[in-house]
Amino acid sequence: MKAFILAAGNGTRLRPLTDKVPKCLLPIQGVPLLEIWLRHCEAAGVREALVNAHAHVQQVKEFVAGRAGAVHVHVAEEVELLGSAGTLAENRGFVAAEDAFFVLYCDVLTNARLSALWEFHREKRWPVTLGISQVADPSRCGIVSADESATVRGFVEKPASPESNWAFSGVMVAGQEIFDVIPGQRPADIGFDVLPRLVGRMAAYRMSSYLMDVGTLKNYRAAQESWPGL
Repeated sequence: MKAFILAAGNGTRLRPLTDKVPKCLLPIQGVPLLEIWLRHCEAAGVREALVNAHAHVQQVKEFVAGRAGAVHVHVAEEVELLGSAGTLAENRGFVAAEDAFFVLYCDVLTNARLSALWEFHREKRWPVTLGISQVADPSRCGIVSADESATVRGFVEKPASPESNWAFSGVMVAGQEIFDVIPGQRPADIGFDVLPRLVGRMAAYRMSSYLMDVGTLKNYRAAQESWPGL
């Protein structure tokens, strides 16, 4: 089992914290975000993870080199940002032998069980399964509409008039079919450029666990108090 951990953003919303430290190594209650995700992966049975990096790449490489754990980590340096979907496409060979794999946004903090999402994906048998959660401000998220069978019937990234408050969580399982709908331009984004093309062929897994986008200073600071741990 393999996972992409998307971590290459500049972390501009987290400045000045990210002026000298990559976003993925910012600590939550003393533990770097990337370490939290790698522990998630270990618990789910993931044995290899690819982490993309752009800002402060050497720090990410040193962290990975000094870490002991069951997950073998590859660091893919992006001199020019490829976008979330572009990262998947440019590293397609990493998962060439996998029927399915995790795609995890590193600036999301959650204690949801990845193994439960994986089992749900296997049950539904769609090309992609999105972890979704309810949000207070749906206009800032990728909004999902799903029917009673948990099939995604609509997906709009940052809609002006949201149809629901169920949002893509930044946690998903994808199969090889996802590569067929990634456009050729770079950067390419999963929310804007890929998921709308898969409406009707995705499952929605409702998550009730702790989940917070810690990509802003306000949320990052709030997480220091609210994070219950894994």
